[in-house]
Amino acid sequence: MIIQIIGLPGSGKTELAKALKERINAIHLNADEVRATVNSDLGFAPEDRLEQARRMGEMARLISKQGVAPVIVDFVCPTDLTRAAFGKPDILVFMDTIAEGRFEDTNKMFERPTEFDVSFISHNLDAEAKASHIIDKFSLHDWSAPTTLMLGRYQPWHEGHHALYKEAGKRTEQVLLGVRNTYNTSEKDPLTFDQVKGYIAKDDFMDGALVLRLPNITNIVYGRDVGYKIEQVDLGADIHAISATEKRKQMGI
Repeated sequence: MIIQIIGLPGSGKTELAKALKERINAIHLNADEVRATVNSDLGFAPEDRLEQARRMGEMARLISKQGVAPVIVDFVCPTDLTRAAFGKPDILVFMDTIAEGRFEDTNKMFERPTEFDVSFISHNLDAEAKASHIIDKFSLHDWSAPTTLMLGRYQPWHEGHHALYKEAGKRTEQVLLGVRNTYNTSEKDPLTFDQVKGYIAKDDFMDGALVLRLPNITNIVYGRDVGYKIEQVDLGADIHAISATEKRKQMGI
């Protein structure tokens, strides 16, 4: 997922990006930082602004493809041409909070976008409130919200896991599906993380689920009064009788 935040200098883009980054565990690309390092060969001529936008878009897409975390990109992106050069993000946020920025040349060339997914028209809401609005509007995973961790190998995902996931959702509104990285550690683990994730995605109920690769966790320890609990859920004899080994045989994996 790519979230692009655009607007005039001083409109609150970076402040919002930083707040949202912490809430959704995202990777944040700030145009000023990228321009000062990777794109230090570019100036502010129209053709350089286009190239800056193109490179920012390519960088965001390359990172997003890794599937590790959402990518937040904040920069002015002042014209329709620069926005086209960047490419279409999953969510476009327009910071319409000021009439003029601190750079006269940018003010003159800035073109108000006609299409965006969400806009903010004043500074009345602080960055945290704006981040909350975006999270709620687009049903993003909020890493500060109470979450149930469901940990397993899922070699492969089957109806027993499906039932447990639904039960986990009764504990908290948000569930994190942690996939232990057990690929090729035994004959019972023939699937890579991407393959496991692919089988999970075939379950319509899991659309939009938060699925993360985790190390091959074999032990969990905790001290007293840690603020969470570890719970075994009884799903009934029929569910517990499901054999992943038999599932793999049936699926030919």
